[in-house]
Amino acid sequence: MNRPFSPLVGSLSRRRFVQGLAVGGVLATTPAALLARESVQTALGSAPVLSGTDINLEIGQSLVNFTGVTRMATTINGSIPAPTLRLREGDDVTIRVTNRLSVPTSIHWHGILLPFEMDGVPGISFKGIAPGETFVYRFKLRQSGTYWYHSHSGFQEMTGMYGALIIEPRSGERHEADQDFVVQLSDWTDEDPMQVFSKLKVQGDTYNFNQPTFFDFTRDVSDKGLKAALSKRQMWNQMRMNPTDLADLSTATLTYLMNGTAPAGNWTGVFKKGERLRLRFINAASNSFYDVRIPGLKLTVVQADGQDVEPVSVDEFRFGPGETYDVLVRPDDEAYTIFAQSMDRTGYARGTLATRQGLSAPVPTLDPVEWLTMQDMMGAMNHEGMGDDASMEGMDHSNMNMEKMDHSKMDHSQMDHSQMHGGMAMDHSMHGMQQGSQNPLAKPSTSVNHARTEYGPSVDARVDTPRTNLDDPGIGLRDLAEKGLRPVSHKVLTLADLQSLDGVLDDHRVPEKELELHLTGNMERYSWSFDGLEFGRSTPVSLKHGQRVRIILQNDTMMTHPMHLHGMWSELETDQGELRVRRHTIPVQPAQRISFLTTPHDLGRWAWHCHLLFHMDAGMFREVVVS
Repeated sequence: MNRPFSPLVGSLSRRRFVQGLAVGGVLATTPAALLARESVQTALGSAPVLSGTDINLEIGQSLVNFTGVTRMATTINGSIPAPTLRLREGDDVTIRVTNRLSVPTSIHWHGILLPFEMDGVPGISFKGIAPGETFVYRFKLRQSGTYWYHSHSGFQEMTGMYGALIIEPRSGERHEADQDFVVQLSDWTDEDPMQVFSKLKVQGDTYNFNQPTFFDFTRDVSDKGLKAALSKRQMWNQMRMNPTDLADLSTATLTYLMNGTAPAGNWTGVFKKGERLRLRFINAASNSFYDVRIPGLKLTVVQADGQDVEPVSVDEFRFGPGETYDVLVRPDDEAYTIFAQSMDRTGYARGTLATRQGLSAPVPTLDPVEWLTMQDMMGAMNHEGMGDDASMEGMDHSNMNMEKMDHSKMDHSQMDHSQMHGGMAMDHSMHGMQQGSQNPLAKPSTSVNHARTEYGPSVDARVDTPRTNLDDPGIGLRDLAEKGLRPVSHKVLTLADLQSLDGVLDDHRVPEKELELHLTGNMERYSWSFDGLEFGRSTPVSLKHGQRVRIILQNDTMMTHPMHLHGMWSELETDQGELRVRRHTIPVQPAQRISFLTTPHDLGRWAWHCHLLFHMDAGMFREVVVS
């Protein structure tokens, strides 16, 4: 595994540089010059652009300084982000990748349909690229849109190995724009990623500095009374969970970047008033969800994961690692801030759209962190009257076994089950599709009470009543106007708003097979898995070539997982079986049960994993074999 980090200059306070440097990025000089304290930094406002059908990429190491501390990064052609590749639909491309590192490497073409040998996942589709070796990727571009590429080896993606991949449609863009900007979001740590991962394995909330405090308790006592405040704490203590555990990493170690630029650097895209701009948002972060908005501008979403969608006007959207959104904007003022705050509300990436370099607009303050709710913990339960934080005053906790979330022992007398969408306890079997079913996520009419130890020590929670709605923007984005955080007219994008214009209705066949898998984890062990089995203990998922398959994913954890299935499209459907949108990466929220259809058109061995890098490395990874 690549471990390129070693400090060359003295360590400085993390808090001092939470916004990063105004001029920072890849350093264009030698270590000797650095030690001589020469001023040699060059900020990368945007990545180099490569096009054509024959491209050469070289993977190596470069010195970087985003925060005032110099580190070694893993780079492609010496830049962070890596060069933007602008290619054309229908072309046969040859991309030669040379490894100048001392360890193996790889490049995965995220969301691209190609032969599995070209997919770039070591141990699955090929052996990797050895030091000094050149691997030649050859494939035909069978799609268009906004995608990206990154290393699939160790933690190299986290140390700088990611870039944009734009495939122009042969027939021309459906939506014309005067200018086209890539807005690539990522996260950077000055620590060795292996050390960060090791810390999480020892204590999963190491980097969470939004944990409840004594002052939170006194405020709850004032607002809700002593009994309710104590009940709230008791619930979380019994679960051994943290209500602010929204992300594994925070600005305790991360600096959030926009196009390789820290917030203080203020990446700027220059436009002329009245122009129509296309912004290609790519979440290339290793472990961060972002909530994106441009105060003063409406965002017209026209593409999701490279696929054209029915245009939808929103003010804000959330997306996780691996996802992409294309939006159109028409600015008519001098400057606008592109604001992307992290889901855990500890920091943000930001840039500016302006009529000239040097301008800036007001930067919003971070929203207050919100506690996870019972909706995030248990799913489709009616907690009317409990308030936004679901403080559970009306529930009997004495019979709740929070250690394994065994709801069979819960006092349900004060809960209204009429609003449950997921219904009964989990059914983990792989079974044939029930013909004529209107609700693909409907559960059997007979409750199944599973043993607490069903999944073993790798699982610390189980959701018996998952929710199946797609119209929830997620924790921190619900009821923003009621909380005084946004105007009443403010709209946040949800999966329910997305409707593909092409693709999802091409295959009208009824699925021949249905597969259900649960996303599971144990925060104390920092273990993540499918059905309680980490990669290495699991067996491959077998699919037949050309077979229409329904896949159901249920999230039994309290974190959102961006699930990426290589080699085929994931066609998301509603709980009533209506096909909505074609994706390559689907975010599954806590206690949510979602369904999608897929048709494997390419034979071979494929990867399927959570795109939170540490979750994947900790076990939420499966092999899929198409034969």
